[in-house]
Order: sequence, then structure tokens, then C-alpha cells
Amino acid sequence: MSLKDGLDRGLDAIKKGADNVKDGIDEASHRGNAAAERESREVAGDQMTIGENVGSVLNEGKESVLADVDKAKRDLRNTT
Repeated sequence: MSLKDGLDRGLDAIKKGADNVKDGIDEASHRGNAAAERESREVAGDQMTIGENVGSVLNEGKESVLADVDKAKRDLRNTT
């Protein structure tokens, strides 16, 4: 292995680690947003209109999907 190959491998590992940290932070943020939506529905209860409730449920679902995408990206990156 040449010096360039070793340097390239090291740089790839650093980039992979940085990307994993970013995706981990993004995943945690999305999961927190989903939990906040769920909590807002529990707190508001019947005070929310049907439209507000549906919007909140959809937003929670969107945030959960985004969190799962970030996790999947990290998992895929770690298996290659």
C-alpha cells in the first residue's frame, strides 16, 4: 500500500465518521420533533380542531420517516 492509498483511506474514514455524526444528529432532531408533535396532541386534547389534529399526525409521521431515512443512510454507510 502506498502512502497515497493510506492517506485516501484515512480521509475516507474521517468523511464517513463526519457523515455518521451529521446523520445521527439529524435523526435525533427528527425523533424529537415527532415526539413534540405527539406531546402537543396529548396536551391540547379536544381543543385541537380535526384539521389541526390531522396536520399534527401527518407532521409526526413525516418526522419519523425522516429519522428512519437518516438511520438507514448511516446503517448503509457502515456496511460498505
